[in-house]
Amino acid sequence: MADNYLENKYEEYKSRKSSGRAAGSGRKAVAIRKTRRVFVTGGAEGIGKAIVKAFRSAGHRVAFCDRNEAAGKETALQTGTSFFHVDVSDREALENCMQQIFKEWGDIDIVINNAGISCFAPITETCVEDFDRILSVNLRPVFITSRKLALHRQSQESPNLFGRIVNICSTRYLMSEPGSEGYAASKGGIYSLTHALALSLAEWHITVNSISPGWICTGDYEQLRPEDHAQHPSGRVGKPEDIARMCLFICQEENDFMNGENVTIDGGMTKKMIYIE
Repeated sequence: MADNYLENKYEEYKSRKSSGRAAGSGRKAVAIRKTRRVFVTGGAEGIGKAIVKAFRSAGHRVAFCDRNEAAGKETALQTGTSFFHVDVSDREALENCMQQIFKEWGDIDIVINNAGISCFAPITETCVEDFDRILSVNLRPVFITSRKLALHRQSQESPNLFGRIVNICSTRYLMSEPGSEGYAASKGGIYSLTHALALSLAEWHITVNSISPGWICTGDYEQLRPEDHAQHPSGRVGKPEDIARMCLFICQEENDFMNGENVTIDGGMTKKMIYIE
């Protein structure tokens, strides 16, 4: 389900606002350098919502999917973006979502694979179905969206010389705590899948990179304790906007030499040697 009406109205509002500023100042409004077509999975809340807002604020055309219909509609209304009600573990639904975007936009320039769930429990209380469920939401959709974009690019008569895929990984791809087997496996898979995709998608001018967030607070930041911030070398817990800014950086046209890499954004925690005395 997409709400293009909201997107169109938001475009009209932005146009009027820019025209008004230009008329008031006696200067011409500055045009956006290039408008990219962006698709974000899991964009209704948290880090995903920050990514949607960041790309929309930068002037790009943005569509996102999420299984939370109420939050998705609200984010679409706030940002003037297109929302698709999709559970990414449903391969057919995710592929149909992208196909509809291809039909409406012609192509997708940027895919941000952000959707993910976590379910921490002792291994003796974790069933195989729980493990499979985490992989079906966190890992498999990264392959599905990347493959779908590659197939679309392959079918085009005129090549698109720009493409970016950014996969949201986690510092848990290299560090763990008890009861996190499914989540760790899914993020480790994303880490490895990223560099494999970077090689496979090169012929369609698509770079593929991943971002590994550390502790990112998606709730009430004011409820964090001083010691929560103090343990980070950077002096604070992360925010969703920290990840969104890196997504924007990776997707800049000039940054095509960054490919197959993973960027850790965790306030320095994975570089900190920790022993209990």
